[in-house]
Amino acid sequence: MSAPPEDRPGAVSAVICNYQGREYLPACLEALQSCCLAEVIVVDNASTDGSLQWLREHHPQVRIIELGENAGPARARNAGFKAATTPWVLSLDNDAVVTPGMLERLCDAARKRPDAKVLAPRSVFRSEPDRVHYDAGSVHYAGLISLRNFYCPLEQARGEDLEEVDVFVSVCVLCDREVLLDLGGYDERYFILFEDLDLSLRLRQAGHTLLAVENALVHHDAGTPGLSFREAGRYPAPRVFYHSRNRWLFLLKTYHWWTLLVCLPGLCVYECVWLGFAISKGALGAWMRGKWAVLRSLPVSLRMRKETQARRTVGDRSLLVGGPLTVTPALEQSRAGAGLVAVVDALLRGVWSLVRPLLR
Repeated sequence: MSAPPEDRPGAVSAVICNYQGREYLPACLEALQSCCLAEVIVVDNASTDGSLQWLREHHPQVRIIELGENAGPARARNAGFKAATTPWVLSLDNDAVVTPGMLERLCDAARKRPDAKVLAPRSVFRSEPDRVHYDAGSVHYAGLISLRNFYCPLEQARGEDLEEVDVFVSVCVLCDREVLLDLGGYDERYFILFEDLDLSLRLRQAGHTLLAVENALVHHDAGTPGLSFREAGRYPAPRVFYHSRNRWLFLLKTYHWWTLLVCLPGLCVYECVWLGFAISKGALGAWMRGKWAVLRSLPVSLRMRKETQARRTVGDRSLLVGGPLTVTPALEQSRAGAGLVAVVDALLRGVWSLVRPLLR
């Protein structure tokens, strides 16, 4: 690997979060060969599919950190940040495939914007590279990511080359590791889902800048079987559980109490819709287990809330938005589902228009 430029961001380490990624790692690592990196670290969550054997045989120069259990991507990323030897880290999921010039564009953006602490490329489907998957976004007051250009044809995607955003999606990001670790890194309680929304909002509450770099592209593959979901097939019950639990972990930890109070009508509207979706997918039990888990973790949530609020310098009114509502495409596959989403979006926007002036 050639030496990276000496100016900001300087040397960059790549940290790959891996679980059962034998199918994905070859493309991920091959694409990184063209990048200017100081080191490549793979953090493995107790894979049993031969990932580590393949790595040792084909990429002996890669550092491997074995966590010994599958505690989720949040813990794996934190372990990678702590192990990295450089101030900046390119954090990737194992199904992320960088495109030529992507890292250079992110580094160039970091030089142009020294206030930026996390820089995210635009993610497109690997199987359909002319369509956007994730493109950063905003924090919807209902406790969700309001995604930009979600599932939009690439040629129709909006945005300047550099866009300030309030949420990044952790498929692939270039980040200042010291800033992230100073905030505690990813909250490992989430396991999966909402962990990037949580860290994004804590960064923004502390006054840090996040950038979407629209001319930098990463290809995103199919994700983790049993957890990831695209457009078709059975919606995974574990995903219903994590959504049911993690959304409220996020809300209780990061929002002002006053925000939770005045936004309660909108929060309840969304919760009713999500409950209906869970029932329609035969996952009522998963939804209920999620709520029980929220109650059980309340003491920890309140302690972490105190720490989070103590670092805050920016109020909710400046950071939250009322729309658009971004939902799984499974909800919009029928005319009735699309109509329901439109009605809920309108209701949530209406509530927001009334409560936003009351926020701090």
